[in-house]
Amino acid sequence: MMRDLILVTGGSGFIGANFILQWLQTAGSPVVNLDLLTYAGNPHNLASLRGHSRYHFVHGDICDADLVASLLRAHRPRALVHFAAESHVDRSIHSPAAFLRTNVEGACILLEQARLYWSALPPAERAAFRFLNISTDEIYGSLDPGGQPFTEAAPAAPSSPYAASKAAAAAFARAYFHTWSLPVLTTVCSNNYGPFQFPEKLIPLTLLNALHGRPVPLYGDGRHLRDWLFVDDHCAALRAVLHHGSPGQIYNIGAGSPRANLDVVTALCDLLDEMAPPLPTGPRRNLIAFVADRPGHDRRYALDSSRIARELGWLPAVSFAEGLRRTVRWYLDHPDWIETTRNPSHLGWLARQYGPGAAS
Repeated sequence: MMRDLILVTGGSGFIGANFILQWLQTAGSPVVNLDLLTYAGNPHNLASLRGHSRYHFVHGDICDADLVASLLRAHRPRALVHFAAESHVDRSIHSPAAFLRTNVEGACILLEQARLYWSALPPAERAAFRFLNISTDEIYGSLDPGGQPFTEAAPAAPSSPYAASKAAAAAFARAYFHTWSLPVLTTVCSNNYGPFQFPEKLIPLTLLNALHGRPVPLYGDGRHLRDWLFVDDHCAALRAVLHHGSPGQIYNIGAGSPRANLDVVTALCDLLDEMAPPLPTGPRRNLIAFVADRPGHDRRYALDSSRIARELGWLPAVSFAEGLRRTVRWYLDHPDWIETTRNPSHLGWLARQYGPGAAS
């Protein structure tokens, strides 16, 4: 018999960890977390669940078909929630093959093993099963100034190897629904921020560098527009899609809160001046250091999230100002967690990408 359990891939990463923590607080059903624990998969994200009766961790690779098949057979989940991915655009420019393997091959292996598992289930359990594929607004490419936000019908037009790999995964998910009727749901989210985010992304990198008086690198002119979604709101949307979404559909998840990167960085610096001890060198805004823009940097993203609001009743609950303040507070309160991310590999990456001062 199918158990009231979900299998999560990549649950030790930023969004996956927040999702699991919220899931266990709200849904109550058990979770199995399959994660390879690459550089951004941090076991400390879920340290609070050590010994939890409804949480089980499996260290493994989504590209290991035999392992995935054995987990599906052993645990008989009612849903597979797929977060696991290489997700940093800059790293995809340097090493695209890793993104091809994890984001495309890994997604295909999960879809195929889920199909085999699902097709052998009794009719009632087969009808209840869901495969939730988490994607990104980057698959749509850059939006022209003044252009209407992307709807779910927008064609894929990825600009980076990362975006291309996620677009390919979404295309395979769609194909598995249309070819075999595997009940796949795909969500496309805007930029997330909040607790547990690995400090290579804009907000935690800015926050930690500005906190300690290190240069705050900012690409180009800093006017790239992003829609910022607090991770708690994203997780609530994912639960709504998993419980009530229609198989085969795509659901955009955005906050409708666009900000230029420069405005985000400036707001963070000002919050730290308010919430943390002052720097002897003066306001943290002075630390902003413009660096050469990265290749293929999309200028603007924006999502039309009216479908999920209309069909599932989801709306973001956390304003950008509130979410940013909560994020700063969390990082200030968790210095031990921050130290777990300062490994030689990460610090070496920051120094190569932005210069030695960004990682000192």
